[in-house]
Amino acid sequence: MCLLSVISEEPTYGYEMARKLQERGLDLASEGSIYPLLSRLQKQGLVDGYLVESPGGPARKYYRLAPSGRKALDSWVGDWHALTTGVNGVLGGGAV
Repeated sequence: MCLLSVISEEPTYGYEMARKLQERGLDLASEGSIYPLLSRLQKQGLVDGYLVESPGGPARKYYRLAPSGRKALDSWVGDWHALTTGVNGVLGGGAV
């Protein structure tokens, strides 16, 4: 869900995604953990990958959100809000 959210902002490559996630407080994200997830997301048709030439080195693989990825992200965000509302209610002693 977090990767799709970052990609939904603009097409992005793996290292940049890891940096953005870490800047936003998700310190568990690293390039090593992101690439297998991106591969799965691409196989599921949620993201599209494409190469962009880099003037200082090899081409970078960028990822953009596919239409089905937008639908999945919207659904997952709704599920996340429902879950956090319930958990907050439990942790807060029933006050939602």
